[in-house]
Amino acid sequence: MYHVKLRKSNREQRKMRVRRRLLGKSDSLRLSVFRSNKFIYAQVIDDNKGVTLVEATSQKIKGAKGKTKCEEAFEVGKEVAKKSLEKNIKSVVFDRNGYRYHGRIKSVADGAREGGLKL
Repeated sequence: MYHVKLRKSNREQRKMRVRRRLLGKSDSLRLSVFRSNKFIYAQVIDDNKGVTLVEATSQKIKGAKGKTKCEEAFEVGKEVAKKSLEKNIKSVVFDRNGYRYHGRIKSVADGAREGGLKL
C-alpha cells in the first residue's frame, strides 16, 4: 500500500510542477490528457475563463474496438485536433498531467499533430 500512495503523490507533484509553467501563458490554450487503465481522455481548456472548449475520449470513438491502447490514444489525438480546428483553435500547449511522455501520452500528442494542431 505504501508504494501506491507514494507513486500517486509523486505524480501529483510532477503535475503541479508542469502546470506552474503552463499557467503563466495567458494567450495559449492547454491540451490536457488524463489516462486511466481502460480509457484515455483529452480536452482543450481555456484557463482564463475556466472552461473546456473541446473534449475527446476513447470511450466515444467509433471503430476503436479491437485496437491497442496506443492506437486508441492516437485516434483520440486526431479527434481532438479535428474538433479544435472546427472551433478555429490552431495552437495549444501540451499538458501531460504528470505522466511520462511515452506510450499513450505520446500517441495523443502525435495524433493531435497529425490532425493539424500545433503543440
